[in-house]
Amino acid sequence: MLAVRRTDAVLVLVALVWGSSYLVAKSATDVLPVLAVLFARYALGALACGAVVLVRRRPWSRTEVRAGALLGVTQAAVLVLETYGVAHTSAAHAGLLISLTIVLTPPLDRTRPPLPGRFYAAALLCVVAVGLIGAGGEGGLGLPRGGDLLMLAAAVVRAGHVALVGRVTARHRVDPSHLTAVQMVAGTALVLPFTLPHLGALAASGPATGARLLYLALACGVFAFLAQTWAVQRTSASRASLLLGTEPVWAVATGLALGGEHLTPWAAAGAALMLAGTYWGQAVERGHRDEGPARSAHEAGKPLVQERARSLA
Repeated sequence: MLAVRRTDAVLVLVALVWGSSYLVAKSATDVLPVLAVLFARYALGALACGAVVLVRRRPWSRTEVRAGALLGVTQAAVLVLETYGVAHTSAAHAGLLISLTIVLTPPLDRTRPPLPGRFYAAALLCVVAVGLIGAGGEGGLGLPRGGDLLMLAAAVVRAGHVALVGRVTARHRVDPSHLTAVQMVAGTALVLPFTLPHLGALAASGPATGARLLYLALACGVFAFLAQTWAVQRTSASRASLLLGTEPVWAVATGLALGGEHLTPWAAAGAALMLAGTYWGQAVERGHRDEGPARSAHEAGKPLVQERARSLA
């Protein structure tokens, strides 16, 4: 039980860091081009991961390199969509919409038993919430903003990424630091060619922007990805996604408290539905998973009971 709580706490901490990242990324993209922000985030993260790997001095495997390169591509796709999305919407909206990942991951997670219908009722609640958040602009209900649509696309890709991480770590023993380092290097290589025209602007950025980039790279990048990989190895992709679903709470909190943002009544209603659906789905998934071992033990004990009954007869 203590190990489960520790894993859950790490995932919630990752959600807190990622929730705050939307406001930080939005502030950075107000000063620098999106691709320059992404390159700095990846390059600084790759250097930090390289230092961790050198200190630990653990042997590498080909699986870590191959899987890390593949996950680096999917991770880069998520970050590109997220960063462009948050640049064209509010941090609160971005954090709320990305939590659609919660309802998209379970169908992709083959490591868990089928979930009950109540989970999908919670998922439907989240879908309704997404509609209210995306359409609840300043003038009332209307078409969602381009940034909101990009965040929805990021949620789809992130669901696939989380499920893929779970599948890789379930089949192979991998070192999270190696896996994260390869992902960071792969992301740096993918983004670099498109960043060359913006390197001058990146070099001329001030200390405040530099601090934001360091936070995105070290806290939201290295720490979060290492912690996520470590935690997914000890739980299911569905449970990890549900716990990471507390991310919108922190996104809204930082956006409202520190970013001076506000939610329209429709978007606020959507936020409430999203949080309700998230926590309901989390409770259903946890209860269903806890019932699995008990059900298996009960089924396994039936032959023993039947055999004892026959012997007594």
